[in-house]
Amino acid sequence: MADRLTQLQDAVNPLADQFCNAIGLLQQCGPPASFSNIQTAINKDQPTNPTEEYAQLFAALIARTAKDIDVLIDSLPSEESTAALQAASLYKLEEENHEAATCLEDVVYRGDMFLEKIQSALADIAQSQLKTRSGTHSQSLPDS
Repeated sequence: MADRLTQLQDAVNPLADQFCNAIGLLQQCGPPASFSNIQTAINKDQPTNPTEEYAQLFAALIARTAKDIDVLIDSLPSEESTAALQAASLYKLEEENHEAATCLEDVVYRGDMFLEKIQSALADIAQSQLKTRSGTHSQSLPDS
């Protein structure tokens, strides 16, 4: 998994793309601005285009990406985080890791015990089936 700064960079790049695409769409589909009364007559004859839908789409994409970036920024370590605080946090995480490892070892040990019991039971079942089959098979043979 990438570190937080790489994730932040990976989120900023699509945001820049979205801004560029939104500006390009506005340039392509946006109605020309009128500078005098002459152009108002020209603008009335132009058909309307789906610019409003595109604007809403890009606004939603940009807002979502900006929220993702805010979450990533909030997850970065603060300037108030000193080396001593980070060391204490790492020590606590190491203790939790050690406790989890001990718990995992215990679960694995119990799982191995259950596996041995199951294998023993399966061996007993297989042995019983072999005895039953051999006893049934020898009884069905005619005596000569």
